[in-house]
Amino acid sequence: SYPDIVDDGGLMAYTGNSQELYSGISRFVNRLLKGANPVDLPVEQLAKFDLVINVKTARSLGLKVPQALLLRAERVIT
Repeated sequence: SYPDIVDDGGLMAYTGNSQELYSGISRFVNRLLKGANPVDLPVEQLAKFDLVINVKTARSLGLKVPQALLLRAERVIT
């Protein structure tokens, strides 16, 4: 779930979009600072996820990443 690991040679990561995650956190903090009761805050689920693929690592493992998967990736490391 850590896209930075893919930069360091990991094969792939599929994780929640960090921009959406931090935006959601800031909304919750804002509500709490304005006096909202934590019990009254709704449970939210991320709607956007990021897929990062390291093709170089895949090649070194003898794997071929399908083109359809590469097209869905937000970032491909070659």
